[in-house]
Amino acid sequence: MTPGARLAMAAEILDAVLEGTAAEKALTGWARKSRYAGSKDRAAVRDHVFDALRCMRSYAALGGAMTGRGLTIGLLRAEGTDPATLFTGEGHCPAPLTEAEETAGAAPAPGAEAGDMPDWIWPLVTQSLGDQAEAVAECLRHRAPVQIRANLSRHDSAAVIAMLAEEGITAAPGPLAPSAIEVSEGARRLTGTRAFADGVFEMQDAASQAVCATIPLKDGQRLLDYCAGGGGKTLALAARAQLDLFAHDATPERMQDLPVRAERAGVPVTLVDGSDLPGLAPFDVVLCDVPCSGSGSWRRAPEGKWRLTADRLDDLQNIQGQILSDVADLVAPDGLLAYATCSLLAEENRDRIDAFIAGNPGWQVQADHRWTPLDGGDGFYLALLRRI
Repeated sequence: MTPGARLAMAAEILDAVLEGTAAEKALTGWARKSRYAGSKDRAAVRDHVFDALRCMRSYAALGGAMTGRGLTIGLLRAEGTDPATLFTGEGHCPAPLTEAEETAGAAPAPGAEAGDMPDWIWPLVTQSLGDQAEAVAECLRHRAPVQIRANLSRHDSAAVIAMLAEEGITAAPGPLAPSAIEVSEGARRLTGTRAFADGVFEMQDAASQAVCATIPLKDGQRLLDYCAGGGGKTLALAARAQLDLFAHDATPERMQDLPVRAERAGVPVTLVDGSDLPGLAPFDVVLCDVPCSGSGSWRRAPEGKWRLTADRLDDLQNIQGQILSDVADLVAPDGLLAYATCSLLAEENRDRIDAFIAGNPGWQVQADHRWTPLDGGDGFYLALLRRI
């Protein structure tokens, strides 16, 4: 495929996304019916689509229309390329620009449009982040770095970096956690390496690793990962201490890969149903990585910021409060409740903790931490609550 043909296909996929189709589904559907497209073509089209989703409002402003075609015109203008050089109509390239398209488009307005956020959420972002809001929004407009976690129970990060180098992958120590590694070349081959098969590393953002590294642990503790999902934090915690480890999720199917991942990492984990938890309690540490807006990871999943609504954010806050209430009795006296989100919004973070403490006098906030993309990873929040 020519560069112009890749843009034309990206525009078609973006139109499907704008009509409500999930980006991954639209990309998968295109790939299945486009056997002529090689791996480089598929990667380039995917990059165009996700670049446009990260910068949808500003690209639409520059391109003059909130359409797949308008977004790709805006993408080219944002990178300083004249769209007319690729919109030629030749072969499978997009049709030439119309006279209206040549004159349409303007610099995005400061604030939500330039920051590529919905209007309604921009005030929440600025209130939560203060003078960092614009810089964080700018980070979210760009691709996230590829970061992995060294399994410190087996090798330190330097040893893992050396192993990857032997397999042609370039990496260096990452930010925020001793286990963090940032990959600069060969990232698409990571899961096919011998090091991955041997459980030497896992795919995990550096800020997610920092959350796990901040939770105080001791050998012999009983720990419950209450919202375990795929188990990334479960395994990261297991690498730090000898724990009696339990994993639970309200949707058990999310944990279907955890047994395989745990075996690969050499970690014993017991998967438990919610109905079994009262009989297994108390736990010394309970981690709740609760459902949230995902605003801290919008550069990885940019559709999230356009799909989120004010009503959904309210629902999420109710779910977060309910989870805190549900797990409180599972924590042992003098035990620790670790509340985490991948959100940048105070409404999902400290506000939820303050509301919980106000209604539960038997708890104290031991510490809380916030990471933003300016720190080198995703946006995360962690509060450590001690049961008195």
